[in-house]
Amino acid sequence: MLNLFLCLYVFWRRFNYTNVANFFIFYTASIAVYCFGSAFGLLATDLAQMKFWTMIQYIGMPISSPLGLLFIMHYLGIKITKKRCMALLAIPVISFIMVATNDFHHLHYRVFRVDPTLGSPYIYQEIGIWYAVHGIFTFGCMFAAFALLLFRWRETAKAYRFQLVALLFGQLVPMVTAFLYLIGATPAGIDPVPVVLWISSLLYLWSISTSRLFTVMPIAKDAIFNSINDGVIVLDESHRLIEFNQAAKNNFPQINKTMFGRDINEIWVELSVNPFPLAADAESSQEVLIGAGRSEQIFQVRVSALENSRGLLIIFTDITEVKRLQVKLEQQAYYDELTQVYNRRAFLQQAEQDFRLAQAKALPFTVLLIDIDHFKRVNDTYGHHIGDQVLVHVATVCQTQVQKGQVFARYGGEEFVLSMNGRTAKEAEVLANGLRKHLAFHPLVTEDEVIAVTLSIGVAEATEKAEETLYRLLNKADKALYAAKQEGRDRVCVFIGKEEGVKP
Repeated sequence: MLNLFLCLYVFWRRFNYTNVANFFIFYTASIAVYCFGSAFGLLATDLAQMKFWTMIQYIGMPISSPLGLLFIMHYLGIKITKKRCMALLAIPVISFIMVATNDFHHLHYRVFRVDPTLGSPYIYQEIGIWYAVHGIFTFGCMFAAFALLLFRWRETAKAYRFQLVALLFGQLVPMVTAFLYLIGATPAGIDPVPVVLWISSLLYLWSISTSRLFTVMPIAKDAIFNSINDGVIVLDESHRLIEFNQAAKNNFPQINKTMFGRDINEIWVELSVNPFPLAADAESSQEVLIGAGRSEQIFQVRVSALENSRGLLIIFTDITEVKRLQVKLEQQAYYDELTQVYNRRAFLQQAEQDFRLAQAKALPFTVLLIDIDHFKRVNDTYGHHIGDQVLVHVATVCQTQVQKGQVFARYGGEEFVLSMNGRTAKEAEVLANGLRKHLAFHPLVTEDEVIAVTLSIGVAEATEKAEETLYRLLNKADKALYAAKQEGRDRVCVFIGKEEGVKP
């Protein structure tokens, strides 16, 4: 009756509980069937009734131990698949069939009759081959459930250990009683297991009412700790390794349990060849590069203190793909796809910073606008694929002459731009003529042609006037470039003032 009450009580409140309650409902229902079959079997007056109620017992008894194991596995967060369920329930189904048809084969009971001394309802039996298989399986399920709970004792928080005690004894009591029954240490003719199952039932009822079994329960470390995508390493107060999860093992295959108790700095050298990058005594965060080439990985490493402990958590988030995507997006946003130099947006952003810095420090600031002469003619004569090669060639040649701190970019079409922080227009003119001459000595060589390329360049230097801006400076350089084209191309012109105009 107590098991029946537990089954109905949990079934009635199942919507308030976690999914583990569903396993408990079937588990207690099978025990209730077993106990009722045993109780009514004690009222039997002849062999036929004894066989009938024994068959009823075997509807619930064989299946109760695997259901108990499934209940414990789910409680501990162990993954339960349909194949596991079917495998565990196969032998109980066969056991029921064996008992129901025992008179035809005697594989379960070799002998099953009324005890000649004690009389009905006491049973005299001799076990058969399948009884041994069934018994080993039943004990195996109960022992496995007990062992799983026992192994989780140290990993279970104190708040949940009352639940664990109830579940441990819930498996231990019937297991020990069944063992005593099988070795003949209990009264003859009666199975004592159903008689003592009320102890397990009371423990379950106590756990449900006092420790909130099914509503607040520990999820196994393997279900959470090892399912976290981030690598986690746990250190004690002396910064020695005491635990790591599966993600940490995946990221650092060298790490293993033989390293427990060793200092993190010593371990980190083995994992990454470098000293540990963060201070292991304070909360901090840093990006860390590990490996090289294709095996290169980038981690966001965070050190965090454990609550109520002086230990530390080191959390590794793999941001390799995020960084690669970031670099790719940055490449697309700030670099010209064809020439792989800065595009107009990147130039304006960087040059604006340099321009303001130069003004703040009263330094000269100069820009060069560079145009490829007769570029349309190149496209019309040789085709656009050669035109693209010319653009790449010009960008490559110019980059070889650009110095550190100067910003070179494709401004649009066949135009390029160069900013020179701390350089005067005179210095810029010298560089511009150097670019022009250098390109003249390095024509584009294709499979079929040698194509000479010339440049027209406009130079403008920022003034000290308050209204000067980068855009006005670029406009002045554009006027100087226009003058260079008007003068016949392949030359450099410098913007020298509003009144003076440009100087070739």
